[in-house]
Amino acid sequence: MADRWALAPAEDGGVDVAPLGPDGLPAGPVRREADPAEAVRSRPGVTRWVWRSTAEVYPRLLAAGVRVERCYDIEAAETLLLGHEGRYGEPRSAAAALARLRGGPVPPDPPLRSAEPGSQSSLFEPQGVRLPLPDLLAVYAEQQRRHERAEHPDRMRLLTAAESAGMLVAAEMNRAGLPWSAEVHRAVLHDLLGERYAGGGEPRRLAELADEVSAAFGRRVRPDLPADVIKAFAQAGIKISSTRRWEIESVDHPAVKPLVEYKKLYRIWVAHGWSWLQDWVRDGRFRPEFLAGGTVTGRWVTNGGGGLQIPKVIRRAVVADPGWRLVVADADQMEPRVLAAISRDPGLMEVAGRESDLYQSVSERAFSGDRDQAKLAVLGAVYGQTSGDGLKNLAALRRRFPRAVAYVDEAARAGEEGRLVRTWLGRTCPPAARAADEGAEEAGIPLSEDDPQQWVPGYASTNARARGRFARNFVVQGSAADWALLLLAALRRTCADLAAELVFFQHDEVIVHCPEEEAETVVAAIREAADLAGSLTFGRTPVRFPFTTAVVRCYADAK
Repeated sequence: MADRWALAPAEDGGVDVAPLGPDGLPAGPVRREADPAEAVRSRPGVTRWVWRSTAEVYPRLLAAGVRVERCYDIEAAETLLLGHEGRYGEPRSAAAALARLRGGPVPPDPPLRSAEPGSQSSLFEPQGVRLPLPDLLAVYAEQQRRHERAEHPDRMRLLTAAESAGMLVAAEMNRAGLPWSAEVHRAVLHDLLGERYAGGGEPRRLAELADEVSAAFGRRVRPDLPADVIKAFAQAGIKISSTRRWEIESVDHPAVKPLVEYKKLYRIWVAHGWSWLQDWVRDGRFRPEFLAGGTVTGRWVTNGGGGLQIPKVIRRAVVADPGWRLVVADADQMEPRVLAAISRDPGLMEVAGRESDLYQSVSERAFSGDRDQAKLAVLGAVYGQTSGDGLKNLAALRRRFPRAVAYVDEAARAGEEGRLVRTWLGRTCPPAARAADEGAEEAGIPLSEDDPQQWVPGYASTNARARGRFARNFVVQGSAADWALLLLAALRRTCADLAAELVFFQHDEVIVHCPEEEAETVVAAIREAADLAGSLTFGRTPVRFPFTTAVVRCYADAK
């Protein structure tokens, strides 16, 4: 039996399947089968399934109890290939790829549908145009040829495989859900916000703080309305340009303390309050829809529920099932380790290969043992902090680790000049306005000359320096995202033989939910997966990618 098969859902609810040869073309007849799950289950020797979209096919298979070892996601690959070719932003669907291949009019991509709170029904709705299997395989074969034309074909193929694996992990995480105690969540809300008033108004504690703010100003002020707050400060003789916390806390006025507290609790009430709990938590699970590769750098996002912005205090509601544990793992000092691996700087690789704290080791080489200064210097090199002490720190870093600093400097120049910038595996950041703006916002890069904390849409696309700063960051953060995909793929493979389930992933943090007796096995698996991902992504280097892990019943206890 061929180890690769193609699968395309049909309008009648069945699927068309066909074995594939080494050239990506059918090696046998196309067959119509009525039951998608049985079509896959009956071919246990298949190691990779080729399909249009994992989001279209895999949730149905998981619902039927069928797990797939590997896949090739054609639309995920199209996104990566378009970016690599400097065509980021062009329609990425399989239908669009087929139209380009045959010289026809290219259809736009369908809009991203909204996730449905508390339900997985949206995961079973096909998005985009279905193609007959022969058309789909024509796109697949052309993508294989395009991979060969990439700057580093082997790396690009690995990136596509990793992105496809990420799609499988995301679908499985969506299916599993994050363990969540509604009882604990309600108790946290009551402790923070007090009683709820009838009619959906602000809870007691917010109402009390609003009264304190108004009393401090000597008139009624709505603390949830920035314009009202700015006006109130102006009438008190204090000029502020925004109600951001960093600006308000610089003001000497009795309204500041209750206002800051109000803003913190208001965010919790709006973003993770009782309505959120009712909408997004069902049967002891929170199910945000994870979207792999949802940003320019390859970082994940969630479609609904704010799954990647869970406040620390709300993490008390993330509680393992009875007899189970949460293995919470954080990658240690990821940015400098990735920078060492991609720059091949001998000194930084040697430091990143030690058992000791990386920033402390850097400080002993370049900053007279001042760890804080060393950390600021390394992160400043990645994020482009070149003013004030940042310039002096960067100079010291450049003397000790010249290849590392030169690597991000060159990426910044490429960004400023409008050239393509790539991660180690080939994920590409184009100079287009959309990419620069999305990526800079994602990275938290200051984009306004007047207000260093203000996000101004369109600013990055028109400002060469801002584009350069993002490109400097992109080569590190994007390469870290590529490494994380391979980490997840390796960890998923280990968990396939256990009861353990991946339930959460965010940039450099992963959570595995497992029976208590499997916890130490999972801890070891995470360590081994990190090492394997490092060697697969960057080749053989002395750089280590350690994790800090905690085995806990409650997510909040890991911090």
